Amino acid sequence: MEIKRYEGRYKKDPKIVVIGGGTGISIILRGIKKKTKNITAIVTVADDGGSSGSLREDLGMLPPGDIRACLLALANTEPAMEKLFNFRFKEGKFKDQNMGNLLIAAMNEIHGNFETAIRETSNVLAVTGKVLPMTLENVQLCAILENGKTIKGESKIPLESIRNSSKIDRIYMEPKMSYPLEESVEAIENADLIVLGPGSLYTSVIPNLLVNHIVDKIKDSKAPKVYIGNVMTQPGETGEYTLLDHVNAILKHSDENILNYVIGNNQEVPEKILTDYIKDGSKPILIREDEEKLLKEKGIQLISSNLVDIEKGYIRHDAEVLSDLLMEIIKKQQENKD
Repeated sequence: MEIKRYEGRYKKDPKIVVIGGGTGISIILRGIKKKTKNITAIVTVADDGGSSGSLREDLGMLPPGDIRACLLALANTEPAMEKLFNFRFKEGKFKDQNMGNLLIAAMNEIHGNFETAIRETSNVLAVTGKVLPMTLENVQLCAILENGKTIKGESKIPLESIRNSSKIDRIYMEPKMSYPLEESVEAIENADLIVLGPGSLYTSVIPNLLVNHIVDKIKDSKAPKVYIGNVMTQPGETGEYTLLDHVNAILKHSDENILNYVIGNNQEVPEKILTDYIKDGSKPILIREDEEKLLKEKGIQLISSNLVDIEKGYIRHDAEVLSDLLMEIIKKQQENKD
């Protein structure tokens, strides 16, 4: 199904909830904030690698990296502040540490609360909408591979999947009793649209669905639920996955009736851009001929579009196209109500 670009306006800003991880959803947040101010980003805090992982280990705080990416995407601040927030030290004791992560860590120390730390950082950056952690629990992401081996730790999962030559069967979190924030639940209940992804399937998108009660809240919401498919596979997570494989993994970890729409890419990526990606084991994900029919059998409507944006040799989602498609879904929902 093709949907035209949205060109209209609404009497009031629609309420959009975006669920996922930092790099993936931060791109579409930049597009959505041009359409509405009522944005709630619910972001995974299962990261245990890199700068975030070291702060998590050293300070006993939740990892700030994915949160930071989303805060920046929704920020309305001077370019100098964005450069500062993205700055990464190259030498000394702070080597590889990110300045934005350190600022959130400082806010966490000052206020003694991660939720408050994010709120105060949002104020500094003049953020449009809200960025919320998926939970305030100190959770660890775990995976069971198809060969039966259990992997503990978000950063280890893709590496061990590759090393074992075994795909991910399912993921879970420890402790199993983790709960969403009340603000997240309220945002989902009052949403005009709920969006999953894009982003790393098993380490950014699905972890949010493992928090207690969150799937039921999403399912019970009257808002349309949309999954934005990735445009490239990810080695160690979705190496040979099709768009339908991504959807099936989400349904497996949540509920068979959780999605109303799936947005998939129908545009080939230029060969010269693909070279480095293919070397790393990543492949384009294009809609297959039978997928619209198979998704329809699940009660899911497929939206096909050119989602690819290439910037400085990197393949990304086109934030403008996606935000237009999402607004058109909201428009359609409002028309059906009328």
